[in-house]
Amino acid sequence: MTFTAPEPDTFTPSDDRYDHMVYRQLGHSGLKLPVISLGLWHNFGWDKPLDNQRAIIRRAFDRGVTHFDLANNYGPPPGSAEKNFGRILTEDFAGHRDEMVIATKAGWRGWPGPYGFGGSRKYLVSSLDQSLERMGLDYVDVFYHHRPDPETPLEETMYALRDIVASGKALYVGISSYGPELTAEACEFMAEEGCPLIVNQTSYSIVNRWVEEPGEDGDSLLASAADAGCGVVAFSPLAQGLLTDRYLHGVPADSRAAAHKSLSDDMLSQSNLKMVSRLNDIAQERGQTLAQMALSWVLRQQGDYGNQTVVSAVVGASSVEQLDANLDAVDNLEFTGKELAAIDEVARDAGINLWAGATKSKIREDDDEAHRSGANGFF
Repeated sequence: MTFTAPEPDTFTPSDDRYDHMVYRQLGHSGLKLPVISLGLWHNFGWDKPLDNQRAIIRRAFDRGVTHFDLANNYGPPPGSAEKNFGRILTEDFAGHRDEMVIATKAGWRGWPGPYGFGGSRKYLVSSLDQSLERMGLDYVDVFYHHRPDPETPLEETMYALRDIVASGKALYVGISSYGPELTAEACEFMAEEGCPLIVNQTSYSIVNRWVEEPGEDGDSLLASAADAGCGVVAFSPLAQGLLTDRYLHGVPADSRAAAHKSLSDDMLSQSNLKMVSRLNDIAQERGQTLAQMALSWVLRQQGDYGNQTVVSAVVGASSVEQLDANLDAVDNLEFTGKELAAIDEVARDAGINLWAGATKSKIREDDDEAHRSGANGFF
């Protein structure tokens, strides 16, 4: 079903929109992001009412959310999230483009055939041109390679990102789901080219902590990125909805799990649900919802002098009310040692890292197993 919306009313942003949001520097760049960003992976395709999408984006902006995270395949169908966002941008935010950080990506399957996936120059450049056309933009603020590609030389992908910045079609470039070794290689390569990678966007949550684990060279992704001056942005900080109150009392009919969107029945095992219930008890003791605590946890200070701290957590929203509740996490980003210990005692890996295959498909450029599992996908 495709929804149409009535003509929108005039939008006037709130005068105090920057007063309550926290902003953090993104790596060794001058760009700052809000600690909570709005992701358009779900709920912004043609299957959702445009007026609801408009209300969410307006509310996000009113509350200081300046970073809007998209990709070439977000929808459904692929590309429709960019198309809808572009319409809302034109109708509501034409005078506020310079107050926004708009990001998009390419790497996962974008269209059929050999040129609609991966990290080739042809795919990345073509995809960005399509994204700009859909959104009605001359440039994006950040363009990502969305996942490692075991079949394309790293230098080809990096040269393409460098040239995209040189062309003026993106102000900054980044990577997504790269592991620690490949991140170090990519960042070193781009630093030598004078076009640094400023961000690695990775999955990270209380129940998916792979970014904290040491890689083959002994460094975690958080450490590797920090050493390279590359900021980390976390996606799926709510574990595809597992770390919310949605599943404390069963599976709602309108949930991602019921719609089989990125949260399978296996992920809602009894052991996972029991863990979530115990985490919810800790959140209530903190005076937060489970989702708020999960966001605050991802954004907590980490590393020496905070150098491994996540810059921003990307959240989706299906309603203004849900968005508001998540943004209220900003009111309490601090944890006591006792609270962190209690969370660690309860939490374990929930088996929800859907992107692990992509990360492992290319550990480093000279990986002898570069063509192993994870070479194709749909995200």
